[in-house]
Amino acid sequence: MTFTQRRNSPFNPTENTRTMGKGIRAAVLFLLGVLVLIGILGGRLFYLQLIEGDRNQQLAENNRIRLIAKPPERGRLFDRKGNIFASSRLAHVVYLWPIAQPKDKWQPTINRLAELMGVSAQTITDKLEQEGYNSPNLVRVSTAISPKLVTILSEHSLELTGVKVEPEAVRYYPNGDVAAHLLGYTGELTAEELPKLREKGYRPGDVIGKVGVEYAFEDMLRGEWGGQQVEVDAFGKVLRVLGQKPPKAGNTVKLTIDLDLEKAVEKILGEQQGGLVAMNPNNGEILAMVSHPAFDPNLFSGRISESTWKRLQEKDHPFVNRVLQVYPPASTFKVVTMTAALESKAFTPNDVLATYPYLDVGGFQFWDHNLAGFGTIGFSEAMAYSSNTFFGQVGMRVGERTLAEWARKYGYGDYSGIEIKEEESKGTVPDPEWKQKVVGEPWYVGNTLNMSIGQGDVQANLLQVSMMISSVANGGFKIRPHLLLEDSDAKEWRQPLNISPTTLDALQKALRSVFDFGTASALNSTEIKMAGKSGTAQDPPRLNHAWFTMYAPFEKPEIVVTVFAENAGGGGGSAVAAPLAVQTVEAYMQIKKQPNSPNNPPVPTAIQN
Repeated sequence: MTFTQRRNSPFNPTENTRTMGKGIRAAVLFLLGVLVLIGILGGRLFYLQLIEGDRNQQLAENNRIRLIAKPPERGRLFDRKGNIFASSRLAHVVYLWPIAQPKDKWQPTINRLAELMGVSAQTITDKLEQEGYNSPNLVRVSTAISPKLVTILSEHSLELTGVKVEPEAVRYYPNGDVAAHLLGYTGELTAEELPKLREKGYRPGDVIGKVGVEYAFEDMLRGEWGGQQVEVDAFGKVLRVLGQKPPKAGNTVKLTIDLDLEKAVEKILGEQQGGLVAMNPNNGEILAMVSHPAFDPNLFSGRISESTWKRLQEKDHPFVNRVLQVYPPASTFKVVTMTAALESKAFTPNDVLATYPYLDVGGFQFWDHNLAGFGTIGFSEAMAYSSNTFFGQVGMRVGERTLAEWARKYGYGDYSGIEIKEEESKGTVPDPEWKQKVVGEPWYVGNTLNMSIGQGDVQANLLQVSMMISSVANGGFKIRPHLLLEDSDAKEWRQPLNISPTTLDALQKALRSVFDFGTASALNSTEIKMAGKSGTAQDPPRLNHAWFTMYAPFEKPEIVVTVFAENAGGGGGSAVAAPLAVQTVEAYMQIKKQPNSPNNPPVPTAIQN
């Protein structure tokens, strides 16, 4: 046996000793490594269970427990008798549940949903991203959909993971376009509105009041969200319902409007473009408010197509509330001029003036409407005949500052105080400072004359004109128009204008003379004694506007009516607007005799669009 063979022999004792030492060391090192790892894991386990145990348990619960929010039913709107103006009907709404699938899986679903619904995929994506892909909240992507679309989405449900079609109460207006401008409508919260309303608990897709009473009383009508607490698996699938909090419906709101009178007034105004308001002159309760043309607010409870929206916008601006827009008040403003004349002591009730075919001021001719004048007359005759040359002389003697002062006292040039103030224009009471600032010109005597007959730069809305004549009717108090029936503050809000009894008596007699022998004498009634004033405002190159404002009964007023007929022509206020105002008073008196009980139609359960 060679030397080499002996060294490589397995029976070499030196080689075995070295190999055994290496094995023992490796085993010891491995054992130490295991012990260190166990120590680290044990320490971490100790930390997680004993020190962070409560927190981690809560995190685990949050990972498997979700709250599915459920919107409340919107509060109902009633008239003063209990008739329903706005309620809810059952419809189906499309939602997305963000956590139902990973972010990268959503786009094909959204594309297919958009195709089936006929809407923009980007619109749906934007709503989902606003809420967040990890949100447990349902994200509304439609308002009420048709039964046909409900069926289509059900048939394609396997392609629409995370899409839910849920029954929901949506806004319903049983009277169609009746009182549309007053009530307004609801709609989805926009991306621009969301940041301002998030702190109030609103979320993407929420439905809110957009205009009218729906907007003004949003906080009362909105209600409180409820929802279900559910347990889900790792894929977001609901395993069981753990509990639920029912949503709290919004509050019922009762309006000052009389639905029967509102409907009657809608028929009286007919196809005449313009507005009409009826009000209690003693406490400011709005009894009827009509603007024509109108729209059906039910359109906004579903999805409006682009063609429908375009058609609504094409003609006569149906979304403009003409009761709250401003126009030259024309001869109705002569009530202000007469008040300023008597209260300033520039005139007495018994003073008379000669009238003429026209007044020549600064080279301009200001004509009386009969082109001849009315001879020498006093205030009652001038109001009855609506003499421009009489009140033009009065205004020039009184001066523009006194005219402006009394116009503002009556409520011109400021908001009326009605709850739907966002839609109201406050108008203009011009004076030298205003003209210099806005027009960049000095004030002329002709401006004063124009102002005294309600032309030129004077602008007012129907509520302001109604407030003015109410102050004459109720004995000299400025009242605040309002729509909330139980608004005790508004009912009791009566600001004295400190008009002398002598002036009030003269004003009331002058307004009564309009029916006795003046511009509305053809409408005089032996059954209902009335007082009022006509007005015809120029709007070149279009036809003239027609005004009439009045109160009744004369001895104990309980209703004020103001009518505005836009570009009516045809004889002006006495021929066009006055008959509509008188018919409204007659309708009011007839409705007073009817039973004071509601008569509500049934509510449909589904939208048919």
